[in-house]
Amino acid sequence: MFNPEKPILIDTHAHLSMLGEYNARFFAQRGIPPVFPNTETLVNELFASGFGGIIDIGTQVEDLPGRIAAFSRFERVRFSAGLWPDPENIAGRWELVPQLEAHIAAAPPGLVVAVGECGLDHHQELPPGMELDKAGEAELLEMLLDLADRLKLPIIIHSRDAPGETAAILAGHPEVRGVIHCFSYGKDEARSFLDLGYYISFAGNLTYKNAPNLREALPFVPKDRLLLETDSPFLAPVPHRGKPANPGMVVENYTLAAVLRGISQRALGEQIAENAENLFRLAFPPPTVP
Repeated sequence: MFNPEKPILIDTHAHLSMLGEYNARFFAQRGIPPVFPNTETLVNELFASGFGGIIDIGTQVEDLPGRIAAFSRFERVRFSAGLWPDPENIAGRWELVPQLEAHIAAAPPGLVVAVGECGLDHHQELPPGMELDKAGEAELLEMLLDLADRLKLPIIIHSRDAPGETAAILAGHPEVRGVIHCFSYGKDEARSFLDLGYYISFAGNLTYKNAPNLREALPFVPKDRLLLETDSPFLAPVPHRGKPANPGMVVENYTLAAVLRGISQRALGEQIAENAENLFRLAFPPPTVP
C-alpha cells in the first residue's frame, strides 16, 4: 500500500536503455562486478521500494520501439521520442522527423508523453575538421517543435552553451509547452525560459561544487515550474559522482533541493509529482511499498 510518510520520487529524465551498457562498461574497465545485474532488475527493485515514476528519454529515431518493448511492462514508466542534435540527426532531419512521428503514432496510446530530447548543443566535441551545422541544428529543433505542436505533446529541450539561441527559437513557438532539461545556466537564463512558459529541470550536477549558479537558480524557479531528474546514466550526483547514475540516485537531488528551498522532502516530492503530472499528463498509479 502507499506509504504517506515516504517522499515521492519521480525521475523526469533518464536513459534506461543506455544504463545497462554504460554500467557494465564502467565496471568492466575497473575489473569489478556491476552494482546491479541489469536495468530491468534495478527498475523492478526501485518500484518495489515505492519509487514514484520514471520518464525514459529518446535521442535517436529508431530507439522508441525497443525501449517500449523493454520497459513498458512497468506501469510507472513513460516515454519520450526525440532526436539529439548530433551531426547525423542534423544532416538527416528531413527524413528522420517523419520517421520519428511514425514511431510515435505506432506506440500504444498513453505511453509517449513528450517529444525530445532535442535542442541546441554548442559544446559537443566533433571530429577534427568538422564544424557544427548550426543552421541545420536550429532547423531540426524548429521541425521538432512543429511536431510537438501537431501531436499536442510537450517538448524536452537540451540546451548547452546556447541559451540565447535556444530561447529565441522557443519564443517562435508559443503554443508549445516544455521543459529545459539538465539546466546548466544561471538565474538570468532561467528567467528567460520561465518567461516563455517553460519548466526548469535540475540534474545531478546541482550537487557539484563547481555549480553554484545552479544552486542559486533553483530557489528562483517558481514551485509549480520545477522538475528534478538524473539524466541517467550521466551526471551522477554527489556522493556518487564518477559512477554511472541511475534513477534511484535522484534522491540526492531531492535532498539538496529541499534544503535550498527550505521545505521538507515530502512537500517537495508532492510538488514535483504534481508538476510532472501537469506537464506530461501522467497517470501513474500510486506507488506501493512492501
